[in-house]
Amino acid sequence: MQIPISLPLDSDGFLRRECPNCELEFKWHHGKTPDAPEDFVYPPVYWCPRCGRSAGHDSWWTPEQLDYARAAAMGPMLDQLDDELAGATRGSKHLSIKLSSERPEIPDPMVEPDDMIALQPPCHPWEPVKVPENSAQPHFCLVCGEAFAA
Repeated sequence: MQIPISLPLDSDGFLRRECPNCELEFKWHHGKTPDAPEDFVYPPVYWCPRCGRSAGHDSWWTPEQLDYARAAAMGPMLDQLDDELAGATRGSKHLSIKLSSERPEIPDPMVEPDDMIALQPPCHPWEPVKVPENSAQPHFCLVCGEAFAA
C-alpha cells in the first residue's frame, strides 16, 4: 500500500530536515538543482551541514514531518483495511467484521517558512543547504562531509 504524502518546500524549493545525530534542523534542496552535473552519482549517505556526521537518505525526517505523515496516512490505511476485511468475509453467513474505530481527522497541511540562509559548499556548489542564520561554524557539505566556512 502506498499513500502519497506531500511535505511543503520553502519558496526556494528547500525541504526542512533534522539530523538524526545532533537533532539540529537545516534544509536541503528538493531534487537536483539546474547546476548539478548530469552524471553525478549521489552517495548512499548524506552529511549533516551542522555537525558533519552522516546517515542514510531516509534518516532525516523531522518529528513534525513524521507525525504529519502518520496522521495523514491513518485514514486511508483504516479504509483499506476495512475494505479488505469486508471482502474476506463477503458471502459468509456466520462471520462479519467491521472496524469500529473512528477515522482520525485529516491534519491541516504543513507550512514551510522562509527562515534560513542558503550556503553553497565550495566542493559541491550545486548542492546548497540552508541553515539558521546564527548556526555555528564550520558547516559541512551535504554530499561529501567536507568542512567549510560561510
